[in-house]
Amino acid sequence: MPWNNQTGDEGKGSQGPRGPWGQGPSGGGDSNPPDFQDYLRRGQDRLRHLLPRGPFSKESLTIIGLVILGLWIMSGVYFVRPDEEGVVLRFGAVTAISDAGMRYHLPWPIEVAYTPKVRNENKITIGYQPTDSGEEGTQLSDVVEESHMLTGDENIVDINFTVYWKIKDAPAFLFNVPNQEGAIKAVAESAMREVVGENQIERIQTSEREQIQIRVRDLMQKTLDRYGLGVTITRVQMLKTDPPAEVIAAYRDVQAARADQDRKRNEAEAYANTIIPQARGQAAHIVQDAEAYRQQMIAEAGGQAKRFLSVYAEYKKAPQVARKRMYLENMSQILGPMNKIIVDDSVKGIVPYFQLPALQKTLPPLSSSRASSAAQQQGNEQVDQGAVQ
Repeated sequence: MPWNNQTGDEGKGSQGPRGPWGQGPSGGGDSNPPDFQDYLRRGQDRLRHLLPRGPFSKESLTIIGLVILGLWIMSGVYFVRPDEEGVVLRFGAVTAISDAGMRYHLPWPIEVAYTPKVRNENKITIGYQPTDSGEEGTQLSDVVEESHMLTGDENIVDINFTVYWKIKDAPAFLFNVPNQEGAIKAVAESAMREVVGENQIERIQTSEREQIQIRVRDLMQKTLDRYGLGVTITRVQMLKTDPPAEVIAAYRDVQAARADQDRKRNEAEAYANTIIPQARGQAAHIVQDAEAYRQQMIAEAGGQAKRFLSVYAEYKKAPQVARKRMYLENMSQILGPMNKIIVDDSVKGIVPYFQLPALQKTLPPLSSSRASSAAQQQGNEQVDQGAVQ
């Protein structure tokens, strides 16, 4: 052959036949390398042996038919992966459902096998589409036709959410409804619009968020079961619940004003909760004081009445003594708290000395005219006393 490139005698030991790249044969000894043309020639010889009378003879056609029949029978072998389920149809009717492994069905067109992935969790996005932005990662692109919805208080909200689902009935999923993902997406959008239309935008963004996701999931499951789609809605996840971008600044101002209103209301309620108990306590204290004063006055009046009756009984027995006693008691009560100076009229030749500070404490303040007249009278009295001395 051309690539043997034999040089010299073949009996030169290691200088024997060499390949096209100047290297020796892969086997030991002096054997030649594989000859592909020789293999092709041998295959043609064997085919001529099998078809001795040509490709269109009866024997040749029989052999070809048997080969084609074998290939057709072997075409019924199919494999079901662990996350799949095999569905076999015979002339369009479901005849068998197979688990994971190597399985066999009658060749086409008698039977056909489908292997949907029943154990994977699929998802559908509504209101947005993930876009690949290269190095920056995955970003979201809004789909306005799907995301804008009308709330119960006549506001527009921009909602992006994702629906996660699994196949629970493979034959129903394959054959009951065409375009299964499109049907699931349409039902999800319809259910979300219905639930959002029954709630206010503030509740959708805050307190009712989890309840809305549960209601949308239940409503979708009920509708899809009625359609016989054969899927299970595992969860609904709301990603964004904001007003449209055109009015979001004004909406935030409104939210800030409402937050201030709530804060003022809370402060007023806190003040009312503080001042009202204090006022009620003071009122209760005043009522108790009044009740105690009333009881005191009643007791004093009763005591005075009893005292008067006892004094009257003694007065009837000795009027003069009782009258003098009453006089002395009254004068002691009147003169007791006052500053007094007692002068004995029987003592002569003594100038009485009055301490002015003591008098000033007991006497009321005089006006200017009365003060001048009092000073003049006091001066006259001093002159008279000097003359007497």
